[in-house]
Amino acid sequence: MNWVKVFGKEILQANDFVRFADAAGRKICVIKVGEEFFATQPYCPHAGAALGYGTCKEGKLICPYHRYEYDLRTGRGNPGQGDYIDLYPVEVREDGLYVGLKESLLKRLFG
Repeated sequence: MNWVKVFGKEILQANDFVRFADAAGRKICVIKVGEEFFATQPYCPHAGAALGYGTCKEGKLICPYHRYEYDLRTGRGNPGQGDYIDLYPVEVREDGLYVGLKESLLKRLFG
């Protein structure tokens, strides 16, 4: 696992948010709820909407287009949706927020 810094330490004090971040040249979606951070794939598997423009409610990321909901702990969509989102591990460090990317993903992106 390669850990990539996506935000500096100032993000640790931010209020709740849903936004895009760059992780080694790959766009991801980062969510802060309370004191917890989550990282997901950037686009909704249903219709390709940009999840970074979505909202979060009761532990679920809500797609901005069709209101599909995804559990931030499991990635699973609501019952009946039949889909899920990829989740990435996150780590809070003294100097900021890091996201873990598998080495195979980095090799595929950068050769």
